[in-house]
Amino acid sequence: MEVCHSLKQIFVLFLYLFLAIDSSSTTSSASPVINNYDALEGGGYPGELFAASAVFCFLLYIIFVFPILETNSATSSPAPTPQTSRMPKPFGYGYPTLQPGYQNATPSTSAMQPSNPGHHSGFQQYPQYPGVNQLSSTLGGLSLQHSQQPESLRPVNLTQERNILPVSPVLAPVPNLNSDLRKLNCSPDSFRCTLTNIPQTQALLNKAKLPLGLLLHPFRDLTQLPVITSSTIVRCRSCRTYINPFVSFIDQRRWKCNLCYRVNDVPEEFMYNPLTRSYGEPHKRPEVQNSTVEFIASSDYMLRPPQPAVYLFVLDVSHNAVEAGYLTIVCQSLLENLDKLPGDSRTRIGFITFDSTVHFYNLQEGLSQPQMLIVSDIDDVFLPTPDSLLVNLHESKELIKDLLSALPNMFINTRETHSALGPALQAAFKLMSPTGGRISVFQSQLPSLGAGLLHSREDPNQRSSTKVVQHLGPATDFYKKLALDCSGQQTAVDLFLLSSQYADLASLACMSKYSAGCIYYYPSFHHSHNPAQAEKLQKDLKRYLTRKIGFEAVMRIRCTKGLSIHTFHGNFFVRSTDLLSLANINPDAGFAVQMSIEESLTDTSLVCFQTALLYTSSKGERRIRVHTLCLPVVTSLSDVYAGADVQAAVCLLANMAVDRSVSSSLSDARDALVNAVVDSLSAYISTASNLQQSTLIAPNSLRLFPLYVLALLKQKAFRTGTSTRLDDRIYAMCQIKSQPLVHLMKMIHPNLYRIDRLTNEGAIHVNDRVVPQPPLQKLSAEKLTREGAFLMDCGSIFYIWIGKSCDNSFIKDVLGYPNYASVPQKLTQLPELDTLSSERARSFITWLRDSRPLNPVLQVIRDESPAKTDFFQHLVEDRTEAAFSYYEFLLHIQQQICK
Repeated sequence: MEVCHSLKQIFVLFLYLFLAIDSSSTTSSASPVINNYDALEGGGYPGELFAASAVFCFLLYIIFVFPILETNSATSSPAPTPQTSRMPKPFGYGYPTLQPGYQNATPSTSAMQPSNPGHHSGFQQYPQYPGVNQLSSTLGGLSLQHSQQPESLRPVNLTQERNILPVSPVLAPVPNLNSDLRKLNCSPDSFRCTLTNIPQTQALLNKAKLPLGLLLHPFRDLTQLPVITSSTIVRCRSCRTYINPFVSFIDQRRWKCNLCYRVNDVPEEFMYNPLTRSYGEPHKRPEVQNSTVEFIASSDYMLRPPQPAVYLFVLDVSHNAVEAGYLTIVCQSLLENLDKLPGDSRTRIGFITFDSTVHFYNLQEGLSQPQMLIVSDIDDVFLPTPDSLLVNLHESKELIKDLLSALPNMFINTRETHSALGPALQAAFKLMSPTGGRISVFQSQLPSLGAGLLHSREDPNQRSSTKVVQHLGPATDFYKKLALDCSGQQTAVDLFLLSSQYADLASLACMSKYSAGCIYYYPSFHHSHNPAQAEKLQKDLKRYLTRKIGFEAVMRIRCTKGLSIHTFHGNFFVRSTDLLSLANINPDAGFAVQMSIEESLTDTSLVCFQTALLYTSSKGERRIRVHTLCLPVVTSLSDVYAGADVQAAVCLLANMAVDRSVSSSLSDARDALVNAVVDSLSAYISTASNLQQSTLIAPNSLRLFPLYVLALLKQKAFRTGTSTRLDDRIYAMCQIKSQPLVHLMKMIHPNLYRIDRLTNEGAIHVNDRVVPQPPLQKLSAEKLTREGAFLMDCGSIFYIWIGKSCDNSFIKDVLGYPNYASVPQKLTQLPELDTLSSERARSFITWLRDSRPLNPVLQVIRDESPAKTDFFQHLVEDRTEAAFSYYEFLLHIQQQICK
């Protein structure tokens, strides 16, 4: 009992001293900013330090004093005491549950006394930490005993579990935050991290052997977007972070930055909430309640008056191009969508055509018809009439329509086989330089005249090579230099390559890569011989011409102190270490960044990432779109694995592998991808003491890692031993570098469904439609049956494979043909038939189409059709002459680990 009494006295003394120190630190104006996220856990208001102190002391009491008291009481008093039942631990595996940033719980009066003398005692509506008498609920999320293992850490024996693919598409893992922060967090469709649990140190990250990076889709189409028109945009004075849901309010007048921890003043205007029309609740403003917002920017964010929307179309009219028939589709699409081009009353448009010479079109208002002006001096190209080649769309609309109607037939009898693409681009640059805007280039062959001319570098005999794949980089720096010049003048170049032969996309793609443009590729394009490609061009153009666009944009990514960004992936020009120059931004563009941990994150329990995209809208408004992502920091290797986002990791590795292919070699890139799997699984197995070293085990979070990497190795960008045209390979690499994760994953690992037995079981209701939800199938021929029909969703194309013995009722009810033999070889549409099977199939396909911006084309393939090669090459789990089956790949990985 004397020991107990002494311990109680020591504890009370310690508590008194601790609170006294705490109190003095809160009143001192010179107190340093606490370099952690504790403030966030309860909103960061006055009283938080008292509550934190009380929590700390209570923990000391529980850990050090209480066990001794219990032991003492047990020896001195034989009377039994009722045991309290332990509550089951919620999913959280070892991190403290974070309290909501803005608690609505009524605080106790003991915790309401302000410790800051500058704080008004009458101010009661601000949320506070709970008092000491509410400590039990506060401690509910603290880990005082070992937590139950989460599902993401369940060991999976990859060589024994054959059905690791889930029946429904894989969703992004949810960060291990408390429910309030989870609700506030950024959507994974806009902002995703390869690790949803951030390692505390670089050493821990190195141990895990997993990549750390972000996948961004910053300008994607949103159905709901809070637009803020306030004249004051609140930002941190030190690091310029935009105020967001993860900052903490010290009091009503001050907030602490969640990236650099600086304390900032709350501007007077920010005290008023326009949504609730109330004053004095800055923490309830939309900027602090939404992790994705868009600000209407003031003149402070402008280097010049906002530019108008300016569109220039540069069209190949050589014999090759005219014979392919693309001009008719382009001109028709423009005529149909002229009024839907994003812009306002200032929108301007122009046209250049080229073969061995460059042709301009005077569309000045007042002319009776368009005037064609030809410049034959391609070595010193000039603008014949600079003021009348880019015209106001609304003022010259009739002339523009006349030109688009006439263009397809103007060059119908041409014998010009040469292509002066380089000089045409030089002219386009001169024309666009005063304003900036978008250049859309349509090219059908290898440029053969003037600046930027190219020679064929492809050896068709090397297409199936398993050794060195050459010419993945550009043959000339002309297109890169031109792109950088365009970027400097706020002009992006988009390339549409419609070629039947090699066109050196590795060189041509540079015009878009470095100017923040985009690339479209239509191999073997012909308007009648290849109707699927013609339809794809038509659908792509409809989206391309009408989608939202941002001009003269810059994007900056900020992150918590201690983290750093070191490599960017995408189409842009890097202006400084963290600033990307984007002459244009479109809603289909994706980006990736690699990160490292420069300083230990020991002083924080959370980290945040923020991307800010400053752009000019097509209506001439300067806007800033801001996304903020919040993730927990962890100290154990198992927690790092538990939070792995396997799809994000694979997409980041794919971007890195493209760079490796160009800078080193394709075989190096392939080896690096395999090693990524070997290293991470080896590291996991070595840390798990209860696992057999001889078996191939992965945590559930990484169970699809080997499958996705195998799929990547069989993708056109990286495959070897299979005949692959060089331009096809380069285009696949371009897509990897510029596609958002959601589209890239379908390209890497398509979704396969059986559709001849669709039912309403498990169906979902979308608007007034019932949409069947068939389970996902393995990408293996063993899942195909000659009696069935299967749909493969590859992102930009849907394949429907019809088995030879497919039920005639399905063929009749869905395809509209009496039997298998009567199904045509080139079927690209499903008829609208008044049958239940047709309704279900079309409803499912429409639902899949509606989930993405680009409208995929449909290709129906019969079992013995030559086109089935396109379908079967996506069955990545099967063995080919040049590549492992999935099971063989697992054995190879296991062999490498056991070395």
